Amino acid sequence: MGILAWILFGLIVGAIAKFLMPGNQGGGWIITILLGIVGAMVGGFIAGAIGIGDDGNPWDLGTIGISVVGAIIVLFIYGALTRKR
Repeated sequence: MGILAWILFGLIVGAIAKFLMPGNQGGGWIITILLGIVGAMVGGFIAGAIGIGDDGNPWDLGTIGISVVGAIIVLFIYGALTRKR
């Protein structure tokens, strides 16, 4: 995938993860894109580790679903690290 496709994919995945994750995580759209891209990578790693996923088509629903799960994990970690005490 090209860099623009990764940015678009990251924005979509990050926005879905922020929508599904309860609470206020903060961060703007750039943080959403970055967390979405990192989440997609984490989701891809998880998919590869358990033997699922389609490397040829990153835009199928299974890949997006796994990427959203990865983005939720990354968003949870980001929220835990930036939480005010």
